[in-house]
Amino acid sequence: MRAGELVILPTETVYGLAGNAADPAAVAAIFAAKGRPRFNPLISHVADLATAETLAVFDERARRLAEAFWPGPLTLVLPIAPDTVVCDLARAGLDTVALRVPAHPLARALLTAFGGPVVAPSANRSGRPSPTTYADAMEETGAKAAASLDGGPCEIGLESTVVALLDQPRLLRPGSVTRAQIEALIGPLAEAEADAKRSPGRLARHYSPKAPVRLEASGPGPGEAYLAFGPGEHRWNLSPTGDLREAAANLFSYLREADRTEPAAIAVAPIPHEGLGEAINDRLKRAAGFVG
Repeated sequence: MRAGELVILPTETVYGLAGNAADPAAVAAIFAAKGRPRFNPLISHVADLATAETLAVFDERARRLAEAFWPGPLTLVLPIAPDTVVCDLARAGLDTVALRVPAHPLARALLTAFGGPVVAPSANRSGRPSPTTYADAMEETGAKAAASLDGGPCEIGLESTVVALLDQPRLLRPGSVTRAQIEALIGPLAEAEADAKRSPGRLARHYSPKAPVRLEASGPGPGEAYLAFGPGEHRWNLSPTGDLREAAANLFSYLREADRTEPAAIAVAPIPHEGLGEAINDRLKRAAGFVG
């Protein structure tokens, strides 16, 4: 990584394609490997809060959230520190930086050994479902990496929650750290609005399989694969018991598995919107090509 090479990196959320956040050439190599739009900023991963505080300006709200949820699946978008080393390309030219301390032991070991910020967007080609297993990550972008770390299946399976703390706090991307958990610590969260550009994962069509995705489906139509939710015997049931955490962990891998059968479409059962369901529905709407 110090030589500018890329690494397949497991985290508790999804597998990432990782490179040195201070090296524009390494960041450019990630964009090229993913086919990712240049205007989409990347999250910089660090080993601890102390390192994060050298890269961005933390206020009381930011420290409160970091102390509550780091290491873990929460990304904070903050004003850059005057001497931040995260390069312009990783920040999409913005005056903010997105920071996270991941919880996966292999990710933390690498970050501690490396000693600086590492960008690690999901290790899929841009717009595709994020990889939550080592095999899927290697299938997507493994050929572009100089090394790879197999950390087993991702525990959470959805990308991190992203919160901007600039003027008023804004929820830029829902995730497994829920709106309610965050609001309990810092008060109401506004919607993304003008700060949406500061977060990854905001494209209207994102996380998409090759087959079209049909939402709120009571069952499969002719030639369709079906992602069920709740009781019943189905090949791909996100959670037979209606557990949203289990559904989140299975979402991307089941989208991939269903897509490999080359269906006419992938029909998805209704998912509740409360709690973690907000994040699951956000990903499904983007997979279907719209954000409602």
